[in-house]
Amino acid sequence: MNGSAKPSRGASVAAQPMTNIAIFTTGGTLDKVYFDANSEFQVGEPGIVELLHEANVTVDYTVESLMRKDSLELTDEDRRLIRRRVADSTSTRFVITHGTDTMIETAKVLLDVEAKTIVLTGSMQPARLRVSDAAFNVGCAITAAQTLPPGVYIAMNGRIHDPRRVRKDRIAQRFENVEDTDI
Repeated sequence: MNGSAKPSRGASVAAQPMTNIAIFTTGGTLDKVYFDANSEFQVGEPGIVELLHEANVTVDYTVESLMRKDSLELTDEDRRLIRRRVADSTSTRFVITHGTDTMIETAKVLLDVEAKTIVLTGSMQPARLRVSDAAFNVGCAITAAQTLPPGVYIAMNGRIHDPRRVRKDRIAQRFENVEDTDI
């Protein structure tokens, strides 16, 4: 799926090359939907497509679903697939939507990919719910992918984190930086 936007006439960004962002989806809470009357969630279609459309995002991007899994179900083979798809892509800028429980593990697998800006993001509440952090986190990730130098980052809760220096605080429902000695 492709998304693109053209700057309006006279826009100052016309002199700058458009950035194509490859967006890979893996599932996680961002893509979860209510499945039945028992209010159980299951991973559905990638929620990022609707979020980007509703936000009128004006960068060129492609969206590809690599898998639809809760991050607790991701395997080492799944992480190798994500790494291989990023490494083999001609794109240099990526957003990867991912479940928050094992996002840090996947980010660490990507650390040795060179010359690419890779931003992982997700949400604590499904994008389809009225109150969700999904749109905010995706917006942060899209901006980070355009502006940060090559490397691997996690965009959550309005901050950009180094995956080697972050943890998920399940009680506070947020990601937070930690000191090297805490890792």
